[in-house]
Amino acid sequence: MDVITGPDGRSRCAWVGEDPEYRRYHDQEWGVALHGDRALFEKMSLEGFQAGLSWITILRKRPRFREAFAGFDPLRVAAFGQTDVERLMADAGIVRNRSKIEATIANAALVADMADGELDRLIWSFAPSDSAGLGVHPASMEDVPAVTPESTALSKELRRRGFRFVGPTTVYALMQSAGMVDDHLAGCWRAE
Repeated sequence: MDVITGPDGRSRCAWVGEDPEYRRYHDQEWGVALHGDRALFEKMSLEGFQAGLSWITILRKRPRFREAFAGFDPLRVAAFGQTDVERLMADAGIVRNRSKIEATIANAALVADMADGELDRLIWSFAPSDSAGLGVHPASMEDVPAVTPESTALSKELRRRGFRFVGPTTVYALMQSAGMVDDHLAGCWRAE
């Protein structure tokens, strides 16, 4: 079963399940075009923290992540030092993975060094054309890729620039959540 009907009578992608927070995320955020360096830095960071975990874990911890990482303001996060790393490692409200924490701080420094709007332009320059991304809805979860040529190319460019925790699968999840591709399944109300 790839599409389920929620308590409100709407059909949704089945990965939402019964969780109200997941349903809200699916209905209001996932697949909606997201712009802005800060917003995309946050999304990139959270997708990096999600690697190896379920997205609902990250979604439930997102408010604490925002507090712990200064609202994902790249300038503020870039200024974090070893004391901040230790503070974050002790914070049970986030994912306590030293490599991911240090990567987020290093990535913030890279974003802070970019011109205003450059991260947004860079990421969106890898959005697929309509025929390859938007407007064509997968029939089932089996039809949703984990990696695409665009996510591979964007991952390669981000890594060339020094970004970490931005592999092709993580980048494709970013592309989905930021609305660069629309993987709402055929039959989901968001695909209409």
